[in-house]
Amino acid sequence: MTLKLCIAQLNLVVGDLAGNSQKIIQAAQQAYQDGARLVLTPELSICGYAAEDLFLRAAFIAACDDAVKAVAAALAPLKDLSVVVGHPTGGDSRTKSVAVQQRFNTASVLREGQVVASYAKRQLPNYQVFDERRYFSPGQDVCVFEAGVAGHTVKVGLLICEDAWFAEPARQTRDAGAELLATINASPFHVGKGFEREQIMRERVLECGLPLVYAHLVGGQDEVVFEGHSFILNADGSLAGRAPSFVENGLLALIEEGQTAMNIISSIAPDRTPDEDLWDALVLGVRDYIGKNGFPSVLLGLSGGIDSALVLAIAVDALGKDRVRALMMPSPYTADISWIDAREMAKRLGVRYDELSIVPEFEAFKATLAGEFKGLAEDTTEENIQARIRGTLLMALSNKFGSIVLTTGNKSEMATGYCTLYGDMAGGFAVIKDLAKTTVFRLARWRNAHDPYGTGAEPIPERIITRPPSAELRPDQTDQDSLPPYEVLDAILERYMENDQSIEEIIAAGFERADVERVTRLIKINEYKRRQSPVGIRVTHRSFGKDWRYPITNCFRA
Repeated sequence: MTLKLCIAQLNLVVGDLAGNSQKIIQAAQQAYQDGARLVLTPELSICGYAAEDLFLRAAFIAACDDAVKAVAAALAPLKDLSVVVGHPTGGDSRTKSVAVQQRFNTASVLREGQVVASYAKRQLPNYQVFDERRYFSPGQDVCVFEAGVAGHTVKVGLLICEDAWFAEPARQTRDAGAELLATINASPFHVGKGFEREQIMRERVLECGLPLVYAHLVGGQDEVVFEGHSFILNADGSLAGRAPSFVENGLLALIEEGQTAMNIISSIAPDRTPDEDLWDALVLGVRDYIGKNGFPSVLLGLSGGIDSALVLAIAVDALGKDRVRALMMPSPYTADISWIDAREMAKRLGVRYDELSIVPEFEAFKATLAGEFKGLAEDTTEENIQARIRGTLLMALSNKFGSIVLTTGNKSEMATGYCTLYGDMAGGFAVIKDLAKTTVFRLARWRNAHDPYGTGAEPIPERIITRPPSAELRPDQTDQDSLPPYEVLDAILERYMENDQSIEEIIAAGFERADVERVTRLIKINEYKRRQSPVGIRVTHRSFGKDWRYPITNCFRA
């Protein structure tokens, strides 16, 4: 028994049924030429993941059915080739007032023009960013099919993503005669998730005594990123193959019958550091959001501070210097070093850089409001006016030239409301929305030490990293005037927001009660701002996005 297989680690687009189908066809044809007789594509590969409420539309399900038939027909001439594709199936049963869904997250095996086997996902995740129980019903059956050429076939047991995180589906598939477990997946990235998957799948392998092939999606979709990192495990749990992360790849593997167990031969991409993964996730998230939505270029405000500097470096790595424009908009409180550092960074990366002073507009606003504000001291009102002038200028340029505005706020700011509605929050995509401030500093240093996309070494001037952060909206302002030190703030944020620890638990861990009370109160009262913020890239296991759903009107604190 021998079988060559291919994991088609593809970057797909939600709703682009024709484009996705063509990618699957081309990948299968290439794999066939390379000798593969089994090709695995990612979960819901026909329609892309996740199609959200498109799954509720009968016309969408029908179009997916047609696409599966088209792929099967295109691959029909490839004798003995089995191709696993993911797609939604099912329909509605209707009464006069209610539509009851019977839709399934399905994997189908295409062979010589026919669907020879199908499997419906059994375990439907409904946590973090997942919402599959809204759309799908759980499957009940196992699926084992034969792949290969007569006399050289392997019995393959199909699983879909979450199924493999539980013991029973894999065990029942083994008991039904499977010799190899094949799981197709679309599991969103967060830092460390790839190696966590490898470990969980190793547990399945050791429980079942079967090798496992894990075919994963790659690419950005709205706020989530899929990193690829497909892999193959031998029956003893050892790593037999691994695809590179954050790029499309056709990972080939040869399965041979050994004396005591199958022997799988493939290539193994090297281990990666968390910061390397994090950088590539942000770059891919920007590139795919801009590319898949058809924006020609991006625009951002470059302040001379650390956040906008990091966003600029990410954008250039994602899109190239010619599709990125930076705008410096100094106010009366902008320090000379901010001008100098912003100009220097733009020069290092070679992007278009312009300066538009907001001083005339700021003075005009104050003159218009002088009667209303008579006798009142300046406060955050005047600070927010400056931020909103900048937002207006950026959005005007966006409207005129079609560039999308990248916002530069980080997770620490979004958590505590240290941001201005219709000001620095104005824009279309929030690149570092899920990066804590301490992570921003760390990642800036990482990028200065590495040039992974060849766009320029040490792009961020050292002073931007070392100077105290400031919004520069009043004289001698620093962030720590109104926030705890970021090391403290971010640690509390991680415990409270990401890990659901209570206020008392955080205090018991050694944090000052005043700091904990202050930070958690700010998180609570600024929910209304976050509801109006642009979508941004999710890179932690809990972001202010799909996996954070709290009421704005809310009197409870944990």
